[in-house]
Amino acid sequence: QVQLVESGGGLVQAGGSLRLSCAASGSIFSINAMGWYRQAPGKQRELVATITSGGSTNYADSVKGRFTISRDNAKNTVYLQMNSLKPEDTAVYYCNGWVRKTLGTMNNYWGQGTQVTVSS
Repeated sequence: QVQLVESGGGLVQAGGSLRLSCAASGSIFSINAMGWYRQAPGKQRELVATITSGGSTNYADSVKGRFTISRDNAKNTVYLQMNSLKPEDTAVYYCNGWVRKTLGTMNNYWGQGTQVTVSS
């Protein structure tokens, strides 16, 4: 089975930085588009950033200029570098990815989430 595991969350002061990682493991033929989502208490899960297999990126307006998504295909890992963090960035951050276990398959997977808390 394919698993996505996030790491790097924690408590950080406003204005600080944090880098999240999401490593995919299991029976993987290839990984296509990947993304980061977040969900704050009482709010719906929202898209933070995406990156295609070719490296094209998109960001939510709320994080543009502060967050950077990247990937290391050799490590089956996607990263989210978060700078200039604000209290409103506090949320559980989830990794998402489209994964081929074989050439003829494509499935979407979610990580378990990692908590990011930004204090004033």
